[in-house]
Amino acid sequence: MLIRAGYEIAFDIPAPTAMLALLNIHPSREKDLRTPHQIAVSPDIAMRNHIDMFGNLCTRLTLPPGRVTLSTDFVIADKGEPDVRAPDGPQMPVEDLPDDVLIYLLGSRYCETDRLMQVAWNQFGGIASARGRIEAIVDFAHNHICFGYEHARADRTAWNGYSEQVGVCRDFAHLAVTLCRCMNIPARYCTGYLGDIGIPPVDAPMDFSAWFEAYVDGAWYTYDARHNVPRIGRILMACGRDATETALTTAFGTATLVSFQVHTDEVDTDS
Repeated sequence: MLIRAGYEIAFDIPAPTAMLALLNIHPSREKDLRTPHQIAVSPDIAMRNHIDMFGNLCTRLTLPPGRVTLSTDFVIADKGEPDVRAPDGPQMPVEDLPDDVLIYLLGSRYCETDRLMQVAWNQFGGIASARGRIEAIVDFAHNHICFGYEHARADRTAWNGYSEQVGVCRDFAHLAVTLCRCMNIPARYCTGYLGDIGIPPVDAPMDFSAWFEAYVDGAWYTYDARHNVPRIGRILMACGRDATETALTTAFGTATLVSFQVHTDEVDTDS
């Protein structure tokens, strides 16, 4: 299947402001592009890209005073298959995990493993398999938090989400990631496109989405505590320990968001 996706994001800038943007697709999906993925900036300014420590393609730019718009539009091929469940088997011992995966067992800015450790072991300690634990955690996070855009808050942590029981997709992901780490299952936070593909239309503005990946038996597997069902058409943009490393934009100064539009639609190839 083919998916057409992109965004248009506008800021009002009072003074020259440096910005770091994670608005590209993840390098692992570049091979699937059917049209180029390029960030357009209005007015036209210089940009440069680099790969960060988590393998994300990052863009650096300095926004001039006034209205600045970032946008892109591209077509990408997708297998059109639902998220694959992790294999059902014993959990990998920590001592056998690869060195570069260990970081995804540690607490981080939005994932306070120390505060949720006892909760996790009380809830999931009796489950034997890694997949069983992950899917029980996803069920728990999905049922524990009430979704609502009105609940969005940039500083809500996993502990806050657990305590307040409200949030948006990032809060579901942070809680699930933290509980997995407490159970010694490496988990990383992901952001990207997830359109209403393969499901009934949703009467809400399109947005970027957050989910997570768990490391089981030598590979990463996608899980989504917000929706709690396998979905098709995910387009990964960035992954990291939590939302800190995957922020769409980080402005080193004042940048007021004035417009935000995202589109993700399956391309009709029959017409």
